Amino acid sequence: MTDAPLIVILGPTACGKTRLATQLAAQVEGEIISADSRQVYRGMNIGTGKDLDEYVVDRKNIPYHLIDICDAGEAYHVHRFQVDFQTAFSDIQSRHHTPILCGGTGLYIESVLKQYQFTGIPVDETLRQQLETLSDEALLTRFNTTSSAYSSLADTSTRKRLVRAIEIATYLQTHSFETAPPTPLHYQIFGLDIPVEERRTRITHRLHQRLRSGMIDEVQALLNQGLTPEQLIYYGLEYKFITEYLTGVLTYDTMVERLNVAIHQFAKRQMTFFRKMERDGLTIHWLDALAPIDQLVATIKASIYPELC
Repeated sequence: MTDAPLIVILGPTACGKTRLATQLAAQVEGEIISADSRQVYRGMNIGTGKDLDEYVVDRKNIPYHLIDICDAGEAYHVHRFQVDFQTAFSDIQSRHHTPILCGGTGLYIESVLKQYQFTGIPVDETLRQQLETLSDEALLTRFNTTSSAYSSLADTSTRKRLVRAIEIATYLQTHSFETAPPTPLHYQIFGLDIPVEERRTRITHRLHQRLRSGMIDEVQALLNQGLTPEQLIYYGLEYKFITEYLTGVLTYDTMVERLNVAIHQFAKRQMTFFRKMERDGLTIHWLDALAPIDQLVATIKASIYPELC
C-alpha cells in the first residue's frame, strides 16, 4: 500500500486512539508517528499513557516514532516536533510504508498539516513584570479575558505555565502563525468521538488503574534521578499533582481528586481545540469510539483505499 496518504487519528485522552492506530497499522504496513507532547520523554511512561504493549499486534511489532526521544527535563516544543515529524515521515515513505500520525496534542497535529512556520513567540519582560504582581486568581481572570486561538489549548495548571499562556495569548491577539509555502501533503483525518459520560468513566477508571500500576513510583524515580519538583510540576497533570503529593503539599486523597478533575478538564480542552481545527478548515471524519475495533479499521481502510472495497 505505497500510495497511502498520511492517516491522522486524533481524539481526547482515553478514547482508544493508540489501539485503533496500531490495529490499523498491522493491516496496512503502517508505522505510528506519535503526536503527544509528553510521550517524547524517556522515563515518563505510565503518566503519559505510552501503552507500548499495544504496539504488538498478533505478535507483530508495530514500528513507532517520536516516543522516548529525549530526557525528562529537556526542552521540547512544537517547532522541534515539526522537524522530527518530517524526518520520521520521510523515513516511513522511503520504505513505502503507511505513515499514521496518532495523538491528542492538537497544536502539534495542526502545525504539520498546515505547515506553520514558528519563529518563536518572544518573551515579554514588561508584561511578565506586570503579571508577577498578580495573584494566581487574578492571573487566571486575566487569561480568561485574553482571547486568541491559543486560549482553548493552553495548560494553565501551574503559575509558570499560566504566565506563559497569557504571554502567548496576548502575542497572538496581534500576530498569527505564518504558513509555509504549500507543499504536497496528502492526508485524511479521523477523530474518535466518545460520549462525555463514557469518557469521564474511562478517565477515572484509568487513573486508578495507573496509580495501582506504579505511577507514583515513576514520579519518585524521576525525582531520584535529579529532576526538581518544579521541572516535574511543569509537565502538568499526573506529574504536577503526584509531585505535590510526594513533597507533602497534598494528601493522597486530595491529590487523586484534583488530578481526576484536571484530566477531565484537559480532555474538554482537547475537544475544544479539535473543533477549532474544523472551523479553521481541516476536515475531520468523526468515528464512533464505542464501535468494534474491526469496524473502525474497516471504515478507515474503505476511505483510504476505496479501490480495494
